[in-house]
Amino acid sequence: MQVSVLGIDLGKNVCSIVGLDAAGAVVLRRRVKRETLIGLAAKLPRCIVGMEACCGAHHIGRLFANQGHDVRLMSPEYVRPYVKAQKNDDRDAEGIAEAATRPTMRFVELKAQDQLDMQTLHRSRDRLVGERTALINQLRAILLERGIVVPQGKRNLERHLAVLLDGEEAPGMSPRMRLLIADGRAQWQELDYRIAVFDAEFAAFTKENEDAKRLATIPGVGVMIASAMIAAIGKAEAFEHGRDLSAWLGLVPRQSTTGGKPKLLGISKRGNKYLRKLLIHGARAALPHIAERDTALGRWVRDCSPACVRMSPLWRWPTNWRGSPGRCCGAAKHSPSRERPWRHRYWLVGA
Repeated sequence: MQVSVLGIDLGKNVCSIVGLDAAGAVVLRRRVKRETLIGLAAKLPRCIVGMEACCGAHHIGRLFANQGHDVRLMSPEYVRPYVKAQKNDDRDAEGIAEAATRPTMRFVELKAQDQLDMQTLHRSRDRLVGERTALINQLRAILLERGIVVPQGKRNLERHLAVLLDGEEAPGMSPRMRLLIADGRAQWQELDYRIAVFDAEFAAFTKENEDAKRLATIPGVGVMIASAMIAAIGKAEAFEHGRDLSAWLGLVPRQSTTGGKPKLLGISKRGNKYLRKLLIHGARAALPHIAERDTALGRWVRDCSPACVRMSPLWRWPTNWRGSPGRCCGAAKHSPSRERPWRHRYWLVGA
C-alpha cells in the first residue's frame, strides 16, 4: 500500500482518513481516534497530508511535520467544491485529499505555538472589550429609563456615574438601582484593568520582537496591529504580493463581472475580521497625518472643506479609494491622482 496523499477529516474524538496512491485511487479508508492517528501517520512513508485549517489542525500539523510529512492546511471553503454527493466524514476526507493535490490550491501556513499563544491573547482581549461594551450599553439604558441622558463617549458616562454615585441622592433613582449601578461601575473598572494588562503585554512583545517592531514604524500600525499581524501571518512568507495579503485580510473590494464589465461592490466581508477591524481603525487614525505629509494629498485636504474630506471614500475607506476625479466634491483639481498616483488600497501592507 503506497499512500502518496493522506486526507484527514478532523473530529473531536474520531477522525476519518483517506489515502490516495500516485494515480489518485483510494487505497486506504479508515476511522481512527486522535491518539491512534499520530501513530498511524508515523508508520506511513513520507507523503502529503491534507487537512482543513480548523481548531486543532496546527497542533496535529506540527506533529506530522516533525515526522517528515508535507502538511498542507486549506480553508474549508476551498475544500467544499471537491466533496462529492452523499456528504459524510469519509467523503470529506476524500475531498480534502483531492484538494491537497491541486496546483492552484491556496494553503494555510502552519503556525508556531508562540503565534497561537499571541493570537489567543488577542481573542481574549477582544472578548473583554465586547463585555465592556455590553456593560456600558446596559448602564446607559438603565439611566435613560430614569430620565438621565448621557452624551456619547465612555468618559462622559464615567463622569456622570461619579456624580450620580458620589452624591447623596438622585431624582428618580431608587437605592436598589444605585447599588446595581455601583456594581456595574465596579465591573467596568475591573474590565478596564484586565484589558490594560493585555495591552501592556502586547507592548512588551512588540518591543522584543524585531518583526513587530518594524511593523510598528508604519503610520497607523501600533502595538495592537503589529502583534496581531505577527501572530496571524508571521513573516508573511505565504503571500507573494502585498495585494494577496490585502485580499486575505478582506480589504480588497468584492468584484462582479457581467459581459466583460467588472464592478466593485464594496469591502469584502470575508477574510480576517479581527485584523481588518484593527487596520481600519488604525487607517482612520493615521490618515490625516499621512495626508498632511504627502504633497498632493495635503493640498487636497487643505483645498476641500472639512465636511467634504470626511464624506469622501478616501477618509472613510482608504482601501476602496480609486483616485478618480470628482469623487470627493465634484472638482477635478481635488483629485490626488492628477499629480502622483497614490496606492491607497495597499498602503497598509506596504505593497
